[in-house]
This record gives sequence, C-alpha cells and structure tokens, in this order.
Amino acid sequence: MSDTGGVKGSEFERRVRKLARRMKTTCEFVADKGKGSHGRLYLGQEFTTLKDRKKDIGRDLFAKMCRDLKIDAHDL
Repeated sequence: MSDTGGVKGSEFERRVRKLARRMKTTCEFVADKGKGSHGRLYLGQEFTTLKDRKKDIGRDLFAKMCRDLKIDAHDL
C-alpha cells in the first residue's frame, strides 16, 4: 500500500487471498456476518470486519485490519 492513499476493500481482500495461498492457509469472506455492505474476512482462525468492498480503506483502518488478521502490512 502506498503512503499517500488507501486501497479499496476488494483490493485488500484480493491481497489477503494471495497471502493466504502463499501461507497455505484458508481465506474466506462471509457477507452475512456484517450489516449492509460489511462482512467478515477470515484468514485461518483470525478475522476482521471488511467494510464496503467498493470504497477506499484509510491508512489507519488498513493497519487495524492487518493487526486483526495478525499479518504485517508489508506482506500485502
């Protein structure tokens, strides 16, 4: 992720799925675990709430989501 801007929710999900393949673990998005356009993104046993996949994720939320999944943001 660049220092100047965010990524869209769908881009974050795509990057986490790619990381999951490298880690040989599961990655799943469950839409009915959230309200409206929100859902839950699982990476192995860890999870985070993914907001609207069409909107940008800010830098701070991106960092929090990475912490929730226990991954390094630089791995994405």
